[in-house]
Amino acid sequence: MIPASVGFQCPECVREGQASVRGPRRGGGLQAAGRRWGAVTLTLIAINVAMFGVTAVSAGVGGFSPLDNYRSPVFEALSQWPYGVSLFGEWWRVFTAAFLHIGPVHLAMNMLALLVFGSELERGLGRWRFLALYMLSALGGAVAIQLFGDPRVPVAGASTAIYGLLGALGVLMLARRQDVRGLLTLLAINVFISFLPGVSLLGHLGGLVAGAVTAGLLVVTRRRPALQIAALAALGVVELALCLTVSTVAVLSI
Repeated sequence: MIPASVGFQCPECVREGQASVRGPRRGGGLQAAGRRWGAVTLTLIAINVAMFGVTAVSAGVGGFSPLDNYRSPVFEALSQWPYGVSLFGEWWRVFTAAFLHIGPVHLAMNMLALLVFGSELERGLGRWRFLALYMLSALGGAVAIQLFGDPRVPVAGASTAIYGLLGALGVLMLARRQDVRGLLTLLAINVFISFLPGVSLLGHLGGLVAGAVTAGLLVVTRRRPALQIAALAALGVVELALCLTVSTVAVLSI
C-alpha cells in the first residue's frame, strides 16, 4: 500500500490515477511568441521580411547585388510610383509599397519599431482593430504621397504605417490622461529625421495623421462595435478614393 493524502492506496490504483491525469499543455515556440508579441505584429514582420527576401533574390537574378534589392523588377512593380497609380491604373502600389524596404538597414529599423509599438497596441486594441489601424495608416501615407509627392519618384517602406502607430498611441494616451511628453519627444526626433534626403516626409506625416484619426474613431465608437466597423470602413474608402481619383485629376491637370 502507498500512503496518500487521505488514507492509503494500492499501487494499481495509483498507476491508474496517474494515467488518467493530463500533463500541463505547453504551446509551441510560435504560440508563445504570438502571445508575447502579438500574432498580427509577428505576421506583419514576417511578410515584410519575406518581401525583402523576394526582392533581394530578384535583384540577384537580374545581375545586381541582393543588397540593392530596390533594383529588383519585383520592387519596381510593387513600389508606390504615383504616375503608375494615376496614369496606368496600378492601384495595388498604394498597398504593396508598405511591405517593401530599401536595403537591410531600412528593414531592420522599421521592423524593430513595429515589434515595439505594434505589440503594445495589439495588446491594447485587439487583433482586428490593430490590423485596421496599421493598414489605414499605411494607406494614409500613400494618400499624402499621391496628392503632394513627386509623381516621378517611387516610394516604399513600412514607415507610413509605423508613424500611424505613433499617432494612434498619442491619441490613446491622451484619452487615458497619460503623460505624452516622452512620445512627443520621440515624434519630434523622427520628424526631424524625416527631413533627411531620401526619406519621405509626406508619407510619414500622412501616416501619422491617418493613425491619429483612426485611433480617434476607435475611442469615440468604443461602445458601439457596429458603428466602429462602419467608421473604419468609411475612412478606408475615403483614403482609397483620394489615392485613385483625386491624384489622377491632379496629375492630368498639370
